[in-house]
Amino acid sequence: MDLFQLNDQCKNHLYANSHECYLFCNYQLIASFISQTTVVLNEEKIVKTLVKIIAPISVLIISFYVVQALAAAKPEPEKKEPTQRLISLYVDEVKSETITPGIKTQGEVKPKTEIDLTARVSGEVISIAESFAEGAEFAPNSTLIKIDDTDYKVAVIRAEAQVAAAQVVLEKELANAKMKKDTWLQKNGSVKPTDFALNKPQVQDAQAQLRAAKANLKEARLNVARTEITVPFKGRVVEKMVGIGQYIAAGTQLGKVFATDVVEVRLPLTDLQLTELDLPMGYMAEAGQGPAVEFRSNMGRSHHSWQGRIVRTNASVDQQTRLIYAIAEVQDPYGKGADFGVPMAVGMFVEANIAGIESKQAMVIPRDALRNADKVYVVDADNKLDIRSVEVMSTSADRVLLLGGVEIGEKVAVSTIPNAAQGMLVEPISKQPTQLVSQL
Repeated sequence: MDLFQLNDQCKNHLYANSHECYLFCNYQLIASFISQTTVVLNEEKIVKTLVKIIAPISVLIISFYVVQALAAAKPEPEKKEPTQRLISLYVDEVKSETITPGIKTQGEVKPKTEIDLTARVSGEVISIAESFAEGAEFAPNSTLIKIDDTDYKVAVIRAEAQVAAAQVVLEKELANAKMKKDTWLQKNGSVKPTDFALNKPQVQDAQAQLRAAKANLKEARLNVARTEITVPFKGRVVEKMVGIGQYIAAGTQLGKVFATDVVEVRLPLTDLQLTELDLPMGYMAEAGQGPAVEFRSNMGRSHHSWQGRIVRTNASVDQQTRLIYAIAEVQDPYGKGADFGVPMAVGMFVEANIAGIESKQAMVIPRDALRNADKVYVVDADNKLDIRSVEVMSTSADRVLLLGGVEIGEKVAVSTIPNAAQGMLVEPISKQPTQLVSQL
């Protein structure tokens, strides 16, 4: 019932009933009004809540359909075929060259002749030559050390007396032998005499005694000569081990010396290097005919060189290094063989450049073109990479000599190639002389 109907009912009851009925009707009217007002307010809250929920959802749905419409209207991107990026690298041509192959090696200078001075007689050292000092030079057959020879000269005199006595005994026995022979012939001419009857054993004994006496005399004279310590060559003193007044026994080491006429250098070579020089194992050169060797060394800021020759090679392989040693000699290194007065001194470490003896035809490539000791990267006519094994003759700081594996005129890569693979496409760039100069 709405408010108007309730009001009419209350009016009808107002005239029919008492005053209490009138009050009840007014109360019912007010309650109904409040109830309807509450319903209206609840309906407004529900509507606002629904609006808050539905509005964001509607926005999301509309946005989704708008995005889909825009995406459908967008033109498709143009598809491009993937292209391979080529690696650019520098290349150089394989050249042919007639060469006389040489080998670089090194070694230590050692004397060809080095000896220990040893006393052969005992006695007191009474003099030492000034040339017998460490590093000093001495002439051949010069006396370096003098030992007291008084006792040995006395022994010579005694030995001479023994020789004279033995000579007298021999002459006596020879005379007796002649007398006995003549007597035998006179008394027993038809009978053959014995050796004893002719005094032959006595003569032989006297002859042996004379030879022994002469040997003793020779030994005594040798002992006198041995009191003077000499060497038969020109040389230098390495070490001095004796002083004046020192008593030495026979066999005592007095010092160490070496000859300066010739020095040697042992040069290590691989079997490949020996083949390049065309030298067999156990090679012995004729006088002045061995391969020439140039020795170099730096002394301070000066560079010096000396000339020598290989005279022989070892006939066996060194068991420790697995190398073969060639021996080179330098004549008169402290004299005519010196470089502007600088000798090729014993103990010096030198670099050696051995000249080849035969000219050969070889292919030449830059040093940077050789990979892993025997590999090169060849770029063919289709600009594809061809990884090849080559036969190396020799290498140096700037080039490599090859015997096979490539052809003359082919292009080899000299640039670094990461992850190189057989058949990969590359872009070759030839190095011009101007480019090389600018890079330097």
